[in-house]
Amino acid sequence: MVSPLVALTPTVSAAIAAALGEEYRDADPVLRPSQFADVQVNAALALAKKVGRAPRDVAAAIVEHLDVDGLADSVEVSGPGFVNVRYSDDWLAGLLADVVADDRVGVPTEARQTIPIDYSAPNVAKEMHVGHLRTTVVGDSLARTLEHLGHRVVRQNHVGDWGTPFGMLIEHLLEVGEHSSEAELLGTDPNAFYQAARVKFDAAEKAEPAGSAGDFDTRARGRVVKLQAGDPDTLRHWHELLDLSKQYFNRVYRTLGVTLTDDDLAGESMYNDVLADICDELEAKGIATMSDGALCVFLDGYTGREGKPVPLIIRKSDGGYGYATTDLATIRHRVQKLGADRVLYVVGATQALHFRMVWDTARKAGWLTDDVEVTHVQIGNVLGADRKILKTRSGKPLRLVALLDDAVTTARSVIDGTRPDLDDDTRATIARQIGIGAVKYADLSVAHDSEYVFDLDRMVSLTGNTGPYLQYVVARIRSIFRQVGLDPQAQRTAVTLGEPTERALALKLLGFGDVVAEVGATYEPHRLAGYLFELAQSFSAFYESCPVLKAETDELKQSRLTLSALVLRVMVTGLDLLGVEAPEQM
Repeated sequence: MVSPLVALTPTVSAAIAAALGEEYRDADPVLRPSQFADVQVNAALALAKKVGRAPRDVAAAIVEHLDVDGLADSVEVSGPGFVNVRYSDDWLAGLLADVVADDRVGVPTEARQTIPIDYSAPNVAKEMHVGHLRTTVVGDSLARTLEHLGHRVVRQNHVGDWGTPFGMLIEHLLEVGEHSSEAELLGTDPNAFYQAARVKFDAAEKAEPAGSAGDFDTRARGRVVKLQAGDPDTLRHWHELLDLSKQYFNRVYRTLGVTLTDDDLAGESMYNDVLADICDELEAKGIATMSDGALCVFLDGYTGREGKPVPLIIRKSDGGYGYATTDLATIRHRVQKLGADRVLYVVGATQALHFRMVWDTARKAGWLTDDVEVTHVQIGNVLGADRKILKTRSGKPLRLVALLDDAVTTARSVIDGTRPDLDDDTRATIARQIGIGAVKYADLSVAHDSEYVFDLDRMVSLTGNTGPYLQYVVARIRSIFRQVGLDPQAQRTAVTLGEPTERALALKLLGFGDVVAEVGATYEPHRLAGYLFELAQSFSAFYESCPVLKAETDELKQSRLTLSALVLRVMVTGLDLLGVEAPEQM
């Protein structure tokens, strides 16, 4: 898909070179949307000082050499040196014809890269809460978009599956029985299982006399030692914990409609065997030094209170390893083993300092080179009506499953009221699509590093900038084609642009590829969400002012059906890149 802006750029660049000299051919033409024209060329303002001429004179010179025959209906200089261009309707229709003939939309040509994306990252034997929502849906949307652009995306679900809590969890599993109903909680209510283990552990720690070999806390600590030493029986039980937790993870992912699978699990445990090597290499290179019994990295520019250096602790004084060590092993693996060109970490904003220190350490060690782009896609908080982090009434993190169930229930009440003609199963399916889609779209429609208030009633509304509104537009277009018994995928006739709303819709459609490419470059899915909302509004305006099925001529009817079919293709594709389903009917 070639957008008008992309198609116009070489023509403007040639005019700049002809007007000012070849040395300016690669100058930014500064093409911007304008309320006075289809596009505004603002290069004259940026170049005037360099060539020592007035901006309007530079603009006039560019226009004099601008060959827009067949491309534009009008070109004029305005204001201090703007060049306003109005595209030719026939030229726009020609660009649309190329899009109509293409089976895929919004796929700019890019060099294929390998891009690991670290997202979701729940903990084994713990419930996923609302805090996991954003990293999961934002990361999944970026994975979908980058794959759509032709890149090789390597999903990395960095689950918390190693460490001291597993001694406690394994001992609890052995006490309740590996095939007991309590063990099954790991796949349905992992928090209940974890809390039961924690209660036992805490009670044993406080019990008198302490230190007996039979005490739960003593056995739990001993089990950690066995786990870290690779004891076969302990590892078998650890795998059982992980397998039961996978069932829970997959249930949440299926409900949420994300693309993560067991093959994408890349937990902390996979790096356990290389952590000692990480420490040894950093120490041998003089990057890590001992401080108060711990092995630390002190980097220039990282200071805390009173100017004291902030350490990155890679081996604790008790010999254990922390997140920093694992994350160093992770970035080394993703660059050296996966061959990453770019690496994305879709993780909470509070981890920004940690990641900067890890990456700077990796650069000093030579594991992270300048030709690899590494980005922290910072995730903001989900807030309640009180504008505090969304939690339950008891102050505990809100379970993600409960939140999604509420969304589907709320959507079901809407569908039951608006479509009582549909059978129960159909309404249940649509309610799921609307409820989950509403939550995901609400999250993705705001900048990933900002906070937003979770308002379920607003999210499931059929009006305004909501997921259900976009889904409704898709369903309405599908109903048009059902009325005439046509397949929208086969509707690919020539398009004519006679009415203002037809033209506005065409311009909006032709911008889809640019938006997808921008999301792939900036990692900001909210730009795609905003585009889809504007496209839906443009279609609604077109549909209100331009009769489709009752058009004056059959040729015009076919043209408008093709425009509608193209809107359907772009909307469905765009929603899929956000991970939002498009119901057949609503």
